Amino acid sequence: MRVTAAGSLPGADFRGALTAMAEALPDLLPLPELPARGVASAMVGRALGLVEGLAFDLQPAGWRLTQHSEAEHRRARAQWRHDLDDAEELLQGFEGALKVAVAGPWTLAASVERPAGDRLLADHGARREVAQALAEGIAGLRAELARRLPGATVVLQVDEPALLAVVAGEIPTASGFGKHRGVDAAEAVEALRPISDGALLHNCAPGPWLDLARRAGFDGVAVDSRLADLDELAQWADERRTLVLGVVDTSSARRQGVDELVREALRVLRTIQAEAGDHLVLGTACGMAGWRQDDVVPQLEALSRAASHVEEELARG
Repeated sequence: MRVTAAGSLPGADFRGALTAMAEALPDLLPLPELPARGVASAMVGRALGLVEGLAFDLQPAGWRLTQHSEAEHRRARAQWRHDLDDAEELLQGFEGALKVAVAGPWTLAASVERPAGDRLLADHGARREVAQALAEGIAGLRAELARRLPGATVVLQVDEPALLAVVAGEIPTASGFGKHRGVDAAEAVEALRPISDGALLHNCAPGPWLDLARRAGFDGVAVDSRLADLDELAQWADERRTLVLGVVDTSSARRQGVDELVREALRVLRTIQAEAGDHLVLGTACGMAGWRQDDVVPQLEALSRAASHVEEELARG
């Protein structure tokens, strides 16, 4: 059984983090995300760094769509170039699966301000324009990785922690006194569809959202085992779609032993009557950026050992 991690890690040393991940998670290698390097390397900034043709600046309230890119947006673009240069050098000859995480269009719409104020979510045209630009940026990233690492299979992880809140109309307005109107599920699916091919949809939030992933065409999902809707998971597993089950509780920032991880994985997989196979992957619930660096690799090693035990138990029936 393969193992992986969401991708977000502590520290600011990309080369060191990538080397460590290549050793610990060679079967589904996450390209490191390092928010400690600054806002341009955090989830929203990284995604905006892929966007061409639109400009963004950084305000006290966060990122804003604007007329001219300012320093932090340019820094986000440059950071991608530096990281891809390092990845090309360090992963020469790599022929495995490389997982690259990017924030999705709805999380951007819920996080980025429009020029006139409030979130992009309030402007149908602006949120559609940013979604299209993001899809083009992701396509360019995939092409760049294919050129630099021709032996690798690139797996896109679309991070959408705000997806359910967007659809349910739970994103607060800038004033804090109201909430943005919920987005119709069909529109939510339409924005995700251009980036779903060969991709995983990752969401750490509680509640049912796998049908949105299915309708958008995602090949797999990455879920928090403790928050996932088990009825939805059972149907997903029956279809033998890729399931990355996040059994490492990343919110606790504490090391979890092999036995604890095995119990958590089997609690879910036996409940949903999942069968062993390549479609099942064990992972972390969310990112590990808030962890102590010294705990990360031992935790991933424990996850790998747990995966072997889980696979054996599932094979026994």
